[in-house]
Amino acid sequence: MNKYSTIDEYISNFPPNIRALLETMRKTIHKAAPDAQEAIAYGIPTFKLNGNLVHFGGFKDHIGFYPAPRGIEAFEKELTPYLAGKGTVKFPIDKPLPVSLVTKIVKFRASQNAKKNT
Repeated sequence: MNKYSTIDEYISNFPPNIRALLETMRKTIHKAAPDAQEAIAYGIPTFKLNGNLVHFGGFKDHIGFYPAPRGIEAFEKELTPYLAGKGTVKFPIDKPLPVSLVTKIVKFRASQNAKKNT
């Protein structure tokens, strides 16, 4: 596994088509949780807000999205076409990212994290 220190460094190692999707994912998460901090955790881009918020990563044929099990359970019906195992969501690179769904999940996770820290 490559060791990256920033999300910029991580994204720069992908071909242009995947880089564009990763940047869209990053911007979507920032917009949904503007106070979240960027990090690299488990070797992939991570956003933290009162703890881990969400993770995402680039792969040859998909963008992985990891919103924690509760983030998946709460949106299971909408995520059904993308589920690839417990805790793993795969968005195919040949289709547009479901930005509105990602936004809803990130906002949900932010509210969860806020509640656990009050």
